[in-house]
Amino acid sequence: MNKADLIEALASKSGLAKQDAKKALDAYIEIVTEQMTKKEEITLIGFGSFIPRPQSQRLARNPKTGEPVMIKPRTTVKFKPGKYLLEAMNK
Repeated sequence: MNKADLIEALASKSGLAKQDAKKALDAYIEIVTEQMTKKEEITLIGFGSFIPRPQSQRLARNPKTGEPVMIKPRTTVKFKPGKYLLEAMNK
């Protein structure tokens, strides 16, 4: 499912116009991005949590040359699914 499909599904499930569903989804993405930039955790009870997670500097290899390359430290996002999401997926 891509963003356009998600907007269409959101519009049909909620009864919103597609334009309003797009605005809601864009606002959600903007809010999540802002919070992740601030390294704030987002928890949606029952659905899951978005957790910013620091990664340390590490050694990797360039796949073309095999040459060792140092990857800079960075922050990534981990999604931890909630209880109800896991139950729905594993019925």
